[in-house]
Amino acid sequence: MSGRWDGLLLDIDGVLHVGDEAIPGAVDTLAKLRAAGVPLRLVTNTTSRPRAAVTDRLQRLGFDVETDDLLTPAAMAVRLCRERGYERVALITAHALKQDLSELEAVVSPGSAVDAVIVGDLGPGFSYGVLNGAFRSLLRGADLIALQRNRYWRRPEGLVLDAGPFIAALEYGSGVTATVVGKPSPAFFLAAVDELGLTADKVAMIGDDLEADVGGALDAGLAGILVQTGKFRADELDDSPIDPTLVIESVADAPALVGISGNAYT
Repeated sequence: MSGRWDGLLLDIDGVLHVGDEAIPGAVDTLAKLRAAGVPLRLVTNTTSRPRAAVTDRLQRLGFDVETDDLLTPAAMAVRLCRERGYERVALITAHALKQDLSELEAVVSPGSAVDAVIVGDLGPGFSYGVLNGAFRSLLRGADLIALQRNRYWRRPEGLVLDAGPFIAALEYGSGVTATVVGKPSPAFFLAAVDELGLTADKVAMIGDDLEADVGGALDAGLAGILVQTGKFRADELDDSPIDPTLVIESVADAPALVGISGNAYT
């Protein structure tokens, strides 16, 4: 088997599925990659659900995946807090995600003195009171850790705001610059590459987010491949300074990238 790359990183939302519908050909594509022994990881910026729930949804949609196949921002946040010696944190995240952050001592009182404020996608829970509590903790000296800072994502009903705009508001109000642990952080991509036992130049990232997936991968030394599914927008691609390594129709074209016969890429 020969191809342009030896391993793949695959985004999940918008690449493997949208809502409760698998992208056409995605289930068979993942099965084909696994059968060929291609090193791969599923790398997601999802911060509304824990790894176990993401895995369960994928399995219900027919994908052959296990929890250990996923790398998430929550795991990177725990790693960062260990490295920095943080003991008390404020979690601005969906309640379900807290099981992935259970190693950290979470303080729920708004505006508390903590080592860090960790922010993920809270959806409708992003209220003025929640944001103001985080703001006051930042003013008391806490670091700001962004699980991700995507601007928007696609739900079945259409595009919706993600965590990024709320991270930007906290940065602007407090003057504290967030440390981003999910995509597009180079450390996130390189952690996934390290798990594959490869070097960055031998790995391609496939995603539907031009900034977080493609731009982040390119900055980390990987190939950045954009799919025309999920939240892909042709006008955004035309206007962006980010130049993907390749643009493919969907993840169904992925096998050709690693030398598996079948779908072609351009």
